[in-house]
Amino acid sequence: MVDYYKILGVGTKASAAEIKSAYRRLARKMHPDVNGGSEKAARDFALISKAYQILSDQQERAYYDKQRLQTWSGTGDIYTSNPHAQRLRRLAIQARMNRAIDRMFEDERRETFALQQAVYPTVTLLLSTFFAGMLKPSFWHSSGNLGKAVLLVLFLIAVGHLVKRFSWCFERFTHQPSPIHDSIINDEETPESSFTPLKATAYLLIGVTVSFVIGYIFNIYLGETILANMSSFFDRATRPELIFYPPIAVLIIDVIHSIALKLEA
Repeated sequence: MVDYYKILGVGTKASAAEIKSAYRRLARKMHPDVNGGSEKAARDFALISKAYQILSDQQERAYYDKQRLQTWSGTGDIYTSNPHAQRLRRLAIQARMNRAIDRMFEDERRETFALQQAVYPTVTLLLSTFFAGMLKPSFWHSSGNLGKAVLLVLFLIAVGHLVKRFSWCFERFTHQPSPIHDSIINDEETPESSFTPLKATAYLLIGVTVSFVIGYIFNIYLGETILANMSSFFDRATRPELIFYPPIAVLIIDVIHSIALKLEA
């Protein structure tokens, strides 16, 4: 019988907090990404994940402890000499291991997808802000009433999309610190993310500002050369409507990305 206590390196009387701490320590050490993605690392990681799954659940742990006691005392039928029973037991263990590995890779896939959902709009926003500051598109200024109405509608939709997307990102990748007395009473662990929503918002605004300033500096050097010959598309003046373009760019890129994912599926 697999000794899950030994796998996590804890005693049979270990508390839930000790089990969780041991699992996190081993998970950071044995994660497949840290070990080159080898198959052995995946199996080891799946094993400690299974151990944590069993020992962190009170009912599962109680049942496991009962089976474990029967095994070590010899009162159970775990060590039956029946070859068919032994084969079925090995197949059951292998099936559980396979399910654990499948869950692990599915969790990794979801985490990667969630990270992409945060990175893509952020990078698009910064790059589009840079190009808006460098090129200063004159679409609004050179458009008629219909063109301006289309740009305005797109901008409003894009702002709503941007707020929704970054709200999800902040909820997924930041934490809101609890009051000190709540943390002491509940014995909360230090969160893995050091970013609060306020800090993430500040970094995002700083990034957007820096991107625009760098683009503006590029515009100064390109204005007399390349952009001067394309005055019908790009403006030399810095106008308020430049804020329209970065959110619209994020909206367009996200729509294209969503379509590409659906086509791949």
